[in-house]
Amino acid sequence: MRTSRILWIVGIVACWTALGVAADWRVGIARTDITPTEPVWMAGYAARNHLPEGTLHPLWAKALVVEDQRGGRAVIVTTDLIGFERASADVICARVEKQTGIPRQRVVLNSSHTHCGPEVESVATIAYDLTPEQQAAISRYTRKLEDKVASVVAEACKSLRPANLAFGEGKATFAINRRARHDKGVAIGVNPEGPVDHAVPVLVVRDESGRLLGALFGYACHNTTLSIYQYNGDYAGFAQIAFEKVHPGATAMFMIGCGGDCNPHPRGKVELAEEHGKSLAAAVDRTLAGQLHPVQGPLAVAFQRVDLPFVDPPGKEELQKRVGQGNKYQQRLTKVLLERLAQRGSLDTAYPCPVQVVRFGNDLSLIALAGEACIDYALRLRKECKNERIWIAGYSSEVFAYVPSERVLKEGGYEGGDAMVYFGWHGPFKPGVEDRVVGTVKTLMDQCRQANAR
Repeated sequence: MRTSRILWIVGIVACWTALGVAADWRVGIARTDITPTEPVWMAGYAARNHLPEGTLHPLWAKALVVEDQRGGRAVIVTTDLIGFERASADVICARVEKQTGIPRQRVVLNSSHTHCGPEVESVATIAYDLTPEQQAAISRYTRKLEDKVASVVAEACKSLRPANLAFGEGKATFAINRRARHDKGVAIGVNPEGPVDHAVPVLVVRDESGRLLGALFGYACHNTTLSIYQYNGDYAGFAQIAFEKVHPGATAMFMIGCGGDCNPHPRGKVELAEEHGKSLAAAVDRTLAGQLHPVQGPLAVAFQRVDLPFVDPPGKEELQKRVGQGNKYQQRLTKVLLERLAQRGSLDTAYPCPVQVVRFGNDLSLIALAGEACIDYALRLRKECKNERIWIAGYSSEVFAYVPSERVLKEGGYEGGDAMVYFGWHGPFKPGVEDRVVGTVKTLMDQCRQANAR
């Protein structure tokens, strides 16, 4: 008799699940096409030497707004872009607050870091030998982009509806560590023995009837399958297309992880980007079909900038000696540093790196790191927060440089310091960067826990 009663209760719960349950959240989702309407220099590869030749598929900015039962809101914006520079991120967030009342600390900006998108103003522009006309086109695009991203958040706020959230984690395996060791050090290549994070975190959004409204998913891998002269979102763009084809009416959103030192493998062909995208979309689908954990509120958010010190900058005399020395990128950097020194009287000694946490009750914490964070950050935070359900994203807020782990900084190479020239910095970071970033994450996690406990 008791067994029959238990089976009856299980059956009722199953019916509730099938018919839908009362919503814990209100959720709004919106999207806007951010494909350039005029030729804009493509970002990501310093070797590019001419303007784009067309569009393989559209580029998107998508906004997910979640509101808890207390009226607290948070926004996640995903974009098919190389990244935002601080000034643009600040403009966007200020406009979002003006239009919606949602403050900066509650807005997560994430860029997929596609290397087949347009250049955004001031993001690694030292890498490119641009004419004044080409630079003007980038500026015009950036101004329109700022308007569109702020507007898509406002549109998502207008579409808020009752919904439920659930979280799961799948797996994809096409990422490979790219820091290949050679006799002379470390260079970009293929390192099968290097660290990777194959996790595919998925946040599922369904309405009260159980209908799928959207899925936010991530992967820790550089978005660099392609280097063609056609705008496209690379594997992340193809993944969103594949998911939305299988789930008509649902919105797919991609949020890149700490893939600074990982590449897709193999790469180089459109067919490979599409294959990687389909495998990522399939991982999301498997996650949807598996065990998902309900995500409830309330929301708690925290945002803080932590200074990451550079090595000591060169003086004016040293910079003047460097004029005309080195390759073209180093020569451009010397010119830029001399101009900064003349304008400001000094050079930057640190970068104020943004760190952000959005905590969904006790069910999930989204950790959003700025810059091109290397894979060690995800692996360390997973280990040290093993009793928490966490999601670690990179390329959030602004892309100002690679953020090396202590291991990568010590080993050197492209991610360890060589790439700083393209971002306009005089040299690598000082040791201690990893502990500064991780320590800030832990501080913000504590703040969010305390806020939710009140």
